[in-house]
Amino acid sequence: MTSTAADILITPTSTPLPQAEREALLAAPPFGRVFTDHMVTSTWSQGQGWSPLHVQARRALEVEPSAKVLHYGQAIFEGLKAYHQPDGGVALFRPDRNAARLQRSAARMAMPALPQELFLTAVEALVRQDRDWVPTQPEQSLYLRPFMIATESGLGVQQPAGEYLFCVIASPAGAYFPRGVAPVKVWLSTEYSRAAPGGTGEAKCAGNYAASFLAQQQATQAGCDQVVWLDALHHRLVEEMGGMNLFFVYGSGAHARLVTPALTGTLLPGITRESLLQLGADLGYAVEEGSISVEQWREGCASGQISEVFACGTAAVITPVGEVASSHGGWLVGDGQPGPVTRQLREAVLALQYGSAADPHGWMHPVP
Repeated sequence: MTSTAADILITPTSTPLPQAEREALLAAPPFGRVFTDHMVTSTWSQGQGWSPLHVQARRALEVEPSAKVLHYGQAIFEGLKAYHQPDGGVALFRPDRNAARLQRSAARMAMPALPQELFLTAVEALVRQDRDWVPTQPEQSLYLRPFMIATESGLGVQQPAGEYLFCVIASPAGAYFPRGVAPVKVWLSTEYSRAAPGGTGEAKCAGNYAASFLAQQQATQAGCDQVVWLDALHHRLVEEMGGMNLFFVYGSGAHARLVTPALTGTLLPGITRESLLQLGADLGYAVEEGSISVEQWREGCASGQISEVFACGTAAVITPVGEVASSHGGWLVGDGQPGPVTRQLREAVLALQYGSAADPHGWMHPVP
């Protein structure tokens, strides 16, 4: 029987982290290294559907050595944040879009769909249980990581698993990039590809990230912060940057135009990306989804036609790109510093998320 949002069991931990230790960790939490006291789980099996959600002490997971996730990579995840609000409450940013994307990722990886209501109930329940872990300092937040893995035991590869675990954990988060809003230097990967047409590029599956590590190592060795992925066929068209989407700013001032690579099936449909297309239009900028080649990027920066470039995603919000490097040389974007459009959009997103600006689109989801 598939559970509903009303089916939830809460078993609080008997050993929560002492307040003094928690507050010390919250003073400057490194991204993804510190975790809250609890987690939420639900299991799925054929014929039974999803079990009731269980809020319980965060603990190590036990899986069989033959679990299919370990051999065939059926693993998907999401990332979203909870933000402290001026009235003392906590709100999530567009969690319905994360729920929908998890369903799309599950469909691509032949995994069962998690009902959106169950997803929302799970993330709300964890935030409520670990409310004291939500940071209150500027630009800090509680990062939530929902994920699903195949737990059925068996080495047969003929069909997908018949048993799964859905889990949500949480981590107080400071800045994703330790240097803050400082521009990043990026490496154009012409040797490796992130995704190909017909592949899993638009799914948020674990294997996409494992396949990116080698290129990221190459970027680091070249003195760069992040890798930029190009199309798999010709390594010519810009796709995305690491785990973030890219935006190009053409022109300046009120006549600036925002362009982001179109979703072709090989790019991750970022929720921050989707939001910025709307916020950019709200601010009066022309916005569009299209394509841009490496040559157009280089020539646009040389002529001044492209004035700014930035990356966006849940973890880093908006990060300016200041310099590009590749095996064929590199170039600066503008003067190498964050541009006014990048700063304006970043401030607009943060003001919305932290409750200091109006929410005309109803994107913020208060946790009751």
